[in-house]
Amino acid sequence: MQTFKSALSFILYILTCVYAFPKDPDFTQIPAVVDFSEELQIWDGFGVNYVETSQTFDYDKWPQDYGSFSILSEDSKEEILDLVFGKDGLRPDLIKMFLDPLHQKEEEGFYDHETTTSNMRYFVKRGYELSLKRGQDLSIITTLYSPPAYMTMQRELRGRDLDPAYHDHLADYLVSWAKFLRQEEKLPLNYISLHNEGESWLRWPLDGGLADIDATGHDYNMFWSAELVNDILIRTRRVLDREGLREVGLTPGESTNWYRFGAWGYASELAGNSEALYALDLITSHGFYVGSMEAGRWYGPHSNRANNILRKAKPGLHSWTTSSAWCVKNDRMVIDNEIVRRYITNAHFIMEIYSNIYEAQVNGYIPWALIQRASQWVRPDPNPGCAIRVYDDGTWEIRKGYYYYRQVTSAGRKGMHVVSTTSMDSRLSVIGFSGRDTEHPDAFVLANSGTEDMEVRFSIKDSRHEKFEAYRTSGSDIYEYTETAIYSSEGDNYTGIGTFTLDSDTLIYYAPANSVTTFLGK
Repeated sequence: MQTFKSALSFILYILTCVYAFPKDPDFTQIPAVVDFSEELQIWDGFGVNYVETSQTFDYDKWPQDYGSFSILSEDSKEEILDLVFGKDGLRPDLIKMFLDPLHQKEEEGFYDHETTTSNMRYFVKRGYELSLKRGQDLSIITTLYSPPAYMTMQRELRGRDLDPAYHDHLADYLVSWAKFLRQEEKLPLNYISLHNEGESWLRWPLDGGLADIDATGHDYNMFWSAELVNDILIRTRRVLDREGLREVGLTPGESTNWYRFGAWGYASELAGNSEALYALDLITSHGFYVGSMEAGRWYGPHSNRANNILRKAKPGLHSWTTSSAWCVKNDRMVIDNEIVRRYITNAHFIMEIYSNIYEAQVNGYIPWALIQRASQWVRPDPNPGCAIRVYDDGTWEIRKGYYYYRQVTSAGRKGMHVVSTTSMDSRLSVIGFSGRDTEHPDAFVLANSGTEDMEVRFSIKDSRHEKFEAYRTSGSDIYEYTETAIYSSEGDNYTGIGTFTLDSDTLIYYAPANSVTTFLGK
């Protein structure tokens, strides 16, 4: 009898397990969730960056213009401006402008803010006009590339160290440019950013001498210690206030990546200095990504450490990624005994944006130069992807990067909120934006960075819409080591693919390999 009871108990146990626990889900459809009820950070917008003078040591001999409006016809410039700022264009909310080191040649010299910036200023002013015409404002940040040569200990452009005797001169240099932009150019400058990858001491010899000839491939920069960042923040805030520019805020400059900003001590040093923290109005860093630990000293994922430290010390701070790559490195090659790589712009570009938003937890995103003319870089560009490619004969073309970027710029507009998303496959990145209390619809973006098609089953929570219009980009640009680029016309270029209707808050979508699809609430 006891044996029978034991057997019966075992059978009942098995039956209980079978009916109490659901079967494994069917992963032929990858589960994903967009939860519009769980709002995360407010979104300040996506942006663009026109780069003009970035490397030349002698502007009279080489009037460098990387963005290349200087060689384009008026018709071409207006076409490009419409692609960026027009009603059917990228419609950026943010713009980054550089302050190069050539605006003052000597200590008692006058400021020349016009000669080396004419094309950048034309791009921004016309973009601002077109934006206002559509009823949209812009936020502008300007970044110091490096100080004039006379302010460095080496008395040379790209000298490693700022001379202590010229700290106040540097603050005046920054504020003079800010006054010029706001008062003479009538541009809504919001922020001054102190440096361009200034944490990267690796670019100079250990003895503090000038960088060797190889390093001229870098754009302008100077080494900034954490202590120097704090000092110039404090001094510049005082000068801005003295000059009646309280509305212009300050950022701590732009490290090469978010990991370095936190792990190398800059954020914690700033958080511990009350006067510097008072002067801080926006957190900034570049978002260049090196996620493999095999990279050694170049390791740099999208860490949120710096943002967490500074937001704890000063609640409410917003954070922007102010430069990041359009491409992923691929296909290691050896040319002329030098190890180089191919660069590919594809869905990984959007995956990196996803990582900046959800891992680094930024409020705004601006990629590296929107418009590029490869011959204007000292050596083959380490970040060659772009939206518009210009050639030396004045011809130009739209690259895949433009269409991939439009996928996110059409979804995430200023004033929206980033919302919680999940996906059960790491090749599928989902970015969600709530338009609640704005004029914008709810939206979400799906990037399939994998090499195979995948069917996705979205659970859409608390959206204001039952229908979503979908647009898709697929295909790749491949940039070789040389100045040429191989354009792939295959695939979609922000192509409308129809309207999707929710069925019990569920949306089924078949995502092609290497594609990005944007769903806009209708």
